[in-house]
Amino acid sequence: MACQPIWTRFCATAKKHNLIIVEDACQGHGATYKGTRTGNLGDAAAFSFYPTKNLGACGDAGMVTTNDEKVAEAVRALRNCGQRVKNVHELPPFNHRMDSMQAAILRVKLPHLDDWLESRRSLAGLYNQLLADTPVVTPVEPQGYRHIYHLYVIRAQDRDGLQAMLKENGIGTAIHYPIPVHQQPFYMKNGQGQGPYPVAEKICSEILSLPMYPGTDRRTS
Repeated sequence: MACQPIWTRFCATAKKHNLIIVEDACQGHGATYKGTRTGNLGDAAAFSFYPTKNLGACGDAGMVTTNDEKVAEAVRALRNCGQRVKNVHELPPFNHRMDSMQAAILRVKLPHLDDWLESRRSLAGLYNQLLADTPVVTPVEPQGYRHIYHLYVIRAQDRDGLQAMLKENGIGTAIHYPIPVHQQPFYMKNGQGQGPYPVAEKICSEILSLPMYPGTDRRTS
């Protein structure tokens, strides 16, 4: 029997155990699962508008989406020094308001997002075509999912050698991200280290992000 899509399994598990699903949609602007956009799949979702994202502001900015009025009320208070009523601080006094300039920039850019995403998908299709007969592993888009390619990440056994060769030919690349979470210093304090998560460690040693930008096409690549 075919395995259920991972998101369907998440939702089934959450429902069974009365859990809440919070989406990390920070790099998923416009991605969809069975026609539903990220930000609508769980109980709440977080988006980042850092300038390098598919929809980016001119500085740090972000957004929470939810259909739960209680969550929405709490987020409104948390972003504004914990206030539901002016000068009455009921929650931790954080200040996470998006400034008006960032919001204005995002409002102008938002109508262009779908076109930019199609450009990214077109470039990803070109990469898939050109890399089809090479040893590298390219991204997979399962049935029912719509990838929006914030990054185009391949896997190569000799990742460092490939990166050096591309650099010699004037092609910039990046590694997102070189160190798995369990090997970060903060988590190493809990006794984790080399060995307990071999799949994550192998993947982090092979991943390489190729250039991905909406203005890139066959002529510029």
